[in-house]
Amino acid sequence: MDSSAALFNQLKAAEPFFLLAGPNVIESEEHVLRMAKHIKTIASKVGLPLVFKSSFDKANRTSTKSFRGPGMIEGLKILEKVKIAYDIPIVTDVHETIQCEPVGRVADIIQIPAFLCRQTDLLVAAAKTGKIVNIKKGQFCAPSVMVNSAEKVRLAGNPNVMVCERGTMFGYNDLIVDPRNLEWVREANCPVVADVTHSLQQPAGKKLDGGGVASGGLRELIPCVARTAVAVGVDGLFLEVHDDPLNAPCDGPTQWPLRHLEELLEELVAIARVSKGKQQFKIDLTPIRD
Repeated sequence: MDSSAALFNQLKAAEPFFLLAGPNVIESEEHVLRMAKHIKTIASKVGLPLVFKSSFDKANRTSTKSFRGPGMIEGLKILEKVKIAYDIPIVTDVHETIQCEPVGRVADIIQIPAFLCRQTDLLVAAAKTGKIVNIKKGQFCAPSVMVNSAEKVRLAGNPNVMVCERGTMFGYNDLIVDPRNLEWVREANCPVVADVTHSLQQPAGKKLDGGGVASGGLRELIPCVARTAVAVGVDGLFLEVHDDPLNAPCDGPTQWPLRHLEELLEELVAIARVSKGKQQFKIDLTPIRD
């Protein structure tokens, strides 16, 4: 818990924000190690604390035919190699309570997927590892729900919790990014992360040749949403990054190209440094007398 508290305090104090970034899913050991090397170099250059992200299992893919990753046992071995080789903390997601304890032995941050943000047993199991818990807000949830989700983690004895905004679904096949949520989820009284890339998914919005559907996305709007988030004053930014997005086996349409990561982050840091988004605006309603 001491190391988790130290990392949590470091991330909370990050200026202008911290970065959770990496490829959506572990494709191979070689690919993940290469991506971690490049992303760490870029994050260090622009001065952002980095937590490397990749999933060992994408358990909620649209189709059973979709690539899911290497699974927990092999995936954790690969993530541990990344952690040791590049001396960076790791964030990865869990889907079942039995995964939390083994994942907590490797990951520094355990991420709760948006679909599972209200699953009490999963939140408690993640909390009991002592690791930082990052809860993604469900696409179906009001921001106020995250107050309760964060409190479930705290009541389980773990104060190191973060909440993550990733868009809201108001209809079929699309998500809306409401900047007001980035303010309202602060009521959870913990660091706020903006998941920019998942916010631009178009769930089951892409028809496949031969029938069936897959998730699409609006990669071209990633800079737009990221600029908004850092101007509002989020504590952390979540970006899925790939060196070959067109051939990524999972969520290719919403992964940001590695070749443009440094350019985007430099702009976002500049916006965040001039914004007062982290400071509450004191509105004075006293009438002006001439």
